[in-house]
Amino acid sequence: MSVIVEKVSKRYETQLALDDVSFHVGEGEVVALLGPNGAGKSTMMKIIACYLPQTSGAVRVCGYDVNTHPLEVKKHIGYLPENNPLYLDMYVQEYLNFVAGLHKLGKKAGGRVDEMIDLCGLSPEANKTIGKLSKGYRQRVGLAQALVHDPAVLILDEPTSGLDPNQLAEIRGLIRDIGKQKTVILSTHIMQEVEAVCNRVMIISKGRIMADAPTSEVRKLHSTRRMIRVAFDREPDAGQLKELPGVVSVESAADGLLIHTAGDQDLRPAIFRFAVDQGLVILGMDQQDESLEEVFRQMTV
Repeated sequence: MSVIVEKVSKRYETQLALDDVSFHVGEGEVVALLGPNGAGKSTMMKIIACYLPQTSGAVRVCGYDVNTHPLEVKKHIGYLPENNPLYLDMYVQEYLNFVAGLHKLGKKAGGRVDEMIDLCGLSPEANKTIGKLSKGYRQRVGLAQALVHDPAVLILDEPTSGLDPNQLAEIRGLIRDIGKQKTVILSTHIMQEVEAVCNRVMIISKGRIMADAPTSEVRKLHSTRRMIRVAFDREPDAGQLKELPGVVSVESAADGLLIHTAGDQDLRPAIFRFAVDQGLVILGMDQQDESLEEVFRQMTV
């Protein structure tokens, strides 16, 4: 395993930021730490990246303990903090050469810098000062500096915060490509980010891991509700729909109604009978698990 976290807790005086957290992340996984603000995401990442000591527990990266071998851990980690601290007066290529020097890449530095400029799509901006770049290109520079020493593990804290839709698509695509070869752990509270980029999600709330599963399965494993999308030929009596056993709520949508149901019971037959009784024609009906956003809300409230 590239990253092993075992029973990690972090306390700031009276505040418990992390509470007995354990997880393993292997090579080739792109894992999301998904949680509300203050859930402990950034604290966990800083501990893995050796920027912050844990109060108790153990963390190993590529076999090295973060407490006893922090320099070895840092050699294997690329870290992009949330605020992406950059030297704004330096040119892009100059800055990346500087970072390569810090990692003591020697004769490999020039080649690695050129490779990262190409990989991160920085060629058009390579001869500009960082301060003149858009936020999207600054995020690319941050990713390039995190990758320049070819780390096995990439830690990204809110990597797409504040980006416009075009920039979001570009950075997400870049992270997906990187994740094919490396271990990637990213923190976010954006549901679309998880579904677009990650193959595994860990939901964290109040310092504890509430769920840990492949992205495609987390909704099925942890949802206590289902959602039925139905379209009738005319507007039904929503009040009578809500009275059906098992219906939690009914809301309007652009293409009909969204009926939220509790438990595993399939309410489609009951909705069909309701339509017959009301003289309604069903134009379409589809049942699905609750969205990842709804599962997140249920687990973090």
